[in-house]
Amino acid sequence: STTLEWLAYAHFHAGNPHKALELYRALLREPDPDPTHHVFAAACLFYLGRHDDAAAEAEKGPDTKLRTRVLFHCAHKKGDEALLMRYHAQLSDSVEDQLSLASVHCQRGHHQEAVDIYKRLLLDDREKVALNVYVALCYHKLEYFDVSCELLEAYLNEHPRSPVAVNLKACNTLKLRDGAAAELELAALKRDDEVARDASSSPEDANDLVRHNRAVFRDGDGAVRVLKPLMLNGDVPPEARLNLVIHYLNTGEPYEALALVENLEPATPHEYVLKGVTHASVGQTAGDSTTSSSAREHLKLAQQCFQIVGSSASECDTIPGRQSMASCFHLLDQHEDALVYLKSVAEFSKDDDDFHWNFGMCAAASGDWRAGEEELSRVSNGAYREELPYKTWLAKCFVRNGKAASAWALCEETAAAGDDEAEDGAAERAAESLAALLRVVADACYEIGEYYVAMRAFDELERLEDTDAFWEGKRGAAVGVFANVLAGKEQAEILRDVVTMLRQSPNETDADAVAEPMLEW
Repeated sequence: STTLEWLAYAHFHAGNPHKALELYRALLREPDPDPTHHVFAAACLFYLGRHDDAAAEAEKGPDTKLRTRVLFHCAHKKGDEALLMRYHAQLSDSVEDQLSLASVHCQRGHHQEAVDIYKRLLLDDREKVALNVYVALCYHKLEYFDVSCELLEAYLNEHPRSPVAVNLKACNTLKLRDGAAAELELAALKRDDEVARDASSSPEDANDLVRHNRAVFRDGDGAVRVLKPLMLNGDVPPEARLNLVIHYLNTGEPYEALALVENLEPATPHEYVLKGVTHASVGQTAGDSTTSSSAREHLKLAQQCFQIVGSSASECDTIPGRQSMASCFHLLDQHEDALVYLKSVAEFSKDDDDFHWNFGMCAAASGDWRAGEEELSRVSNGAYREELPYKTWLAKCFVRNGKAASAWALCEETAAAGDDEAEDGAAERAAESLAALLRVVADACYEIGEYYVAMRAFDELERLEDTDAFWEGKRGAAVGVFANVLAGKEQAEILRDVVTMLRQSPNETDADAVAEPMLEW
C-alpha cells in the first residue's frame, strides 16, 4: 500500500494524473482504505479537466485544507460564484492556501491582487524563487514586459532550461521585439547533444506550451495543425482557442472564428475584444451574403462587446479601451464621437495601419475629408489598399478635396489590376469591384460639379452595363461639362472627348441631340 501511494504521488508530480488516478482507485478498493485518497483522486480528476467529477470525489474525503483547495478551484472552473465565495472564506493564511487564492485571482484577471499575495510570500521566504515566475507572469499580463523580464532572471539563473520561465521570457520578447527574436529564446530548451542523439524528439516538440507559442511567434504558421488539437484537449493552454480565433480572422475565415467564440462567455477585456471583432467580421460578411437582419444582429453584438470594454473602469483609460469605445461608436454610426477616442490615442498608433484605416474612414464619414485622405494615405498594408472599401473611401476623399483626377487614376489602376487577374472567378470579382468604384466616383463627382470625371466614369459604367440610369448620368454630366466650359471653368478642348463619348453610346439619337449644341458652339 505504501509503495502504491508513493508511486501514485510520483506519477501525479511527473505530470501523469491519469496513471496516478488509476493507482488511487486501486488503493480505494483495498479493505479499509484511507479516505484521504478520495481527495488525492479528486486532484487527479481536476488536472484531467473533469471538474464535476473532481468536486464529487473531493466531497467523499475528510475535511482537510487540500479538500477545500480542490473544491475552491472546481467552483472557479465551473463558474459557481456562490461556492467560490464559500470556499474562499475557508482558506487560511498557509502558503498553499494563499498560492491557490493567487492562482484563481490570476485566472480571473485580477493580476494586481495576485501580485500582492506573491510579493507577501516572497517577503516571508526569499528562497521561494519560483514565486518570481508567477509575479513575472502577472506583470506580463499587466503589460509591464520589461519588469517581467527582470523578475524572470532570478529564476532563470538557477533553472535556465525551465520550460515555463523560458516560454514567458520568449513571450515578453515577442511584445518588446518580434516573433523571430522570441523564437530564438526557445533555443534554451534544446537538449544537450548527447541526450538529443538518444531521443526521437526534443522537449520543445513535446511541450504543448512551446508548440503553442512557436505557432504564435511564426504569425500563425501551422496554427490549425498545432492549436486545434490543444484546444480539443481541454483548452491547454487556454490561449490556444483565442489564438486560433485570431488565425481564422487573419486568414479571412470569420465563420470558423465564430464557431470557436459563439458560446464563449468572455471573462477578460481581451476575450470581449476578440469576440467583438469576430462578430463585426461576420456582420460585415453577412451583410453581403445573407439577410440584413443577421448582419445587424452580429454588428449589435460586436458593439456591445466593445462598449463593455471601453466603458469599464479598468480599461477606459487604456489604449485598447479607447480603441474599443471608438469601435463601439463607429458601429453606431456616431463617427464624430469615435474620432474623439481615436485622436486620444493617435500619438501611440503612428505605425498601426488598422488605426490609420479606421481613423481615415471615421474622419471621412464625419465630413473631414482632408484628415480622411491624410490618414488613409498613411496605410501601407498592400492587402488593405487593394480592398474595395478602402478604395471607395479614398476616392471620396480625393473628389471632396478637389482631386477628381486622382480618383479617376485610382479607377484606372483598379481596371489595370483586373486585366491581370487569371484565376477562376478573380476576373469577375475584379470587374464587380471596378464597377462599384466607378459608381462611387461618378456619383461623388456629379454631386460636387466635377462633371468631366463623372462623365468618364458613367461612360465606363455604360460600357459594362447598358442601363438607363448610367445613360442618364452620362447625359447629365455631358451637359454639366458644357455648362462649365461656357462659364470658363473648363477648357473648351475637353468637349472633343465629351462628344466622342456621347457618340459611342448605344443611345445614338439622344446622344446626337446632346452633342449637337456643343458642335454648333
